[in-house]
Amino acid sequence: MASRRFFVGGNWKMNGTKESVEELVSVLNAASLHDETDVVCAPPSIYLHFARSILDPKISVAAQNCYKTAKGAFTGEISPAMIRDCGADWVILGHSERRHVFGEGDELTGQKVAHALDSGLGVIACVGETLEEREAGTTEEVVYAQTQFIADNVKDWDKVVLAYEPVWAIGTGKTASPEQAQEVHQNLRGWFRANVSDDVADAVRIIYGGSVTAANCRELASQDDVDGFLVGGASLKPEFVDIVNARA
Repeated sequence: MASRRFFVGGNWKMNGTKESVEELVSVLNAASLHDETDVVCAPPSIYLHFARSILDPKISVAAQNCYKTAKGAFTGEISPAMIRDCGADWVILGHSERRHVFGEGDELTGQKVAHALDSGLGVIACVGETLEEREAGTTEEVVYAQTQFIADNVKDWDKVVLAYEPVWAIGTGKTASPEQAQEVHQNLRGWFRANVSDDVADAVRIIYGGSVTAANCRELASQDDVDGFLVGGASLKPEFVDIVNARA
């Protein structure tokens, strides 16, 4: 745990105006953020350049999605090259809302991961099970299969963060207990050890997402294999600073 640098991403989802982005950024810029934590904010794509231009340089910027090619007749999509041109250097891929609201499958997610990495972006790659899958006892089977499609498209793990996001805990107010989160993270690390390498298993950061708040972040952060968070709604509030500093 000590050798893996803590990582906290704020996924703003489809929220914000220029005015509210400026207000949120002013809070983050004024905050005392833990020096040993990597912080990334993911505004809607239309505000990528604006957010990057006013955020403190120590805070990175991510897009919430991208397509699998550099350019072309793909109405409504954005490419990794465009993301980098806006000054951002991360992208979130495979989020449960992309999978379950927009119908993006494992294969497409893997293709996006490959192209984003080849284009020089860091990737926050998401995996997670639905409530039905958890109740059926197939959590490991589901997250391992999703992780395999990601792993098949990664050459260099230094620029990949894996986010475990139980779908049943996203935006619901329900949170996996620290023990539940630790169990899945530990098992995923074991999967990396068995299927990729010991070095990757030891080094890859596995972060948790699912109704993380200032009230529960410290206990979650105390787990050996929880290396940070991907935060949704709370990333739009001042309490995001407390979450960033969960290990301070």
